[in-house]
Amino acid sequence: MKAHFIAVAGSAMHNLAIALKKKGAEVSGSDDEIFSPAKERLQQYGILPEELGWHEERITKDLDCVILGMHAKADNPELLKAKALGLKIYSYPEFLYEMSKDKIRIVVGGSHGKTTTTAMILHAFKYYGKDTDYMVGALLKGFDVMVKITEESRYMVLEGDEYLTSPIDLRPKFHLYNPHIGVITGIEWDHVNVFPTFDEYKQQFEIFADKIQQGGTLIYCNEDKNVVQVVSRCRADINRIGYGVLLYKVENGITYVIYNNKEYRTEIFGRHNLMNMNAAMKVCEQAGISNEQFLISMQSFEGAAKRLEVVKKNDSAVMFKDFAHSPSKLKATVSAVKEQYPNRRLVAVMELHTYSSLTQDFLKQYKGTMESADKAVVYYNHHALELKRLPDLNKQAVYEAFDKDGLIVTDDKEELQKILESEDYTNCCLLMSSSGNFDGLNLDLLAEKIIK
Repeated sequence: MKAHFIAVAGSAMHNLAIALKKKGAEVSGSDDEIFSPAKERLQQYGILPEELGWHEERITKDLDCVILGMHAKADNPELLKAKALGLKIYSYPEFLYEMSKDKIRIVVGGSHGKTTTTAMILHAFKYYGKDTDYMVGALLKGFDVMVKITEESRYMVLEGDEYLTSPIDLRPKFHLYNPHIGVITGIEWDHVNVFPTFDEYKQQFEIFADKIQQGGTLIYCNEDKNVVQVVSRCRADINRIGYGVLLYKVENGITYVIYNNKEYRTEIFGRHNLMNMNAAMKVCEQAGISNEQFLISMQSFEGAAKRLEVVKKNDSAVMFKDFAHSPSKLKATVSAVKEQYPNRRLVAVMELHTYSSLTQDFLKQYKGTMESADKAVVYYNHHALELKRLPDLNKQAVYEAFDKDGLIVTDDKEELQKILESEDYTNCCLLMSSSGNFDGLNLDLLAEKIIK
């Protein structure tokens, strides 16, 4: 196969390019900006473009296919050339489906918890030698790529994102996978630039459920009323399996899952993560891994990158970085850290980075989300608002939206760093939550300074 990627440097795109190269394909790509770690990883596999930008001459008749990333625009010159030549053009979810048509497809959807649930499934599969292809939205320990495609694997495990497929295909990605086993972890309004009302957003999950194969299975969180409403409208032939939070206890900063009167120590913690674990356990049960076997495998699961990931810790302090950005995920993560370390002071920092979180009308969804924190800080950058073509946001609007006593709001990265460096982290937890990177704030260096 000879494939060319338009917008090759995206998180999912560059991993798919690497997966194809490892499979023996001839792969090329273009992009107008390439950042780390995509740059280094593309270079490692000989896929890094020699120069940035779009180059029509890279689109030739001998290409078997062109794979189009969401970062490209509909008038991209390489895309227009591919159309003119009549080449086969895929979005990356279309291509993943094409590669998995003859496999059992497991698709994990939901407004939050998708990556962690998918990671748990993959960890258990690997633990018991159950070979699978996959696509997951974060780097996982023990896996060198985020996408794997083979001829031999019986299963394909896919993280099902509800955002749009490509500039020329405005369907949510998870509508293209047609799962045999589908998961919905939770439904909370997001992507307001695409789904301006909650009803429109929720409808995408109804369509996802309807895409499950005849006689397939839907595993769903029965503690989420929005999910329950969606499931109530499912086709009668779909096997429905509900789940809630696993029984657990916390002792001395360690979480134990309790199942059939046995205790299983886990590295991850928090009520939301133990619901994700139950979802993954239900999936693995469908694939022939018993609940006891699954929980044994989870004792060595350390989580996905940036999902309550420990940056540094000592005997009295710990710093976490987390991908929490939606209101419910932020609230669940702040509460989880406080529950795990009830006798420690919690400093929680959140960056407003997504289109939804920077939209003033949506901000009110964050009310009460940081209530469990002893000190709360919210950061945002005016340049991010400009890039997303949103109206400017003033600090007072953020204060009023979060409605948290003592909240600190800053729009200055240097000020944020000073605030964090001036704290006393004795007997303390620091939680850094963002889907961005705090405008390049080096969390590793910060951790070295503040946690001795």
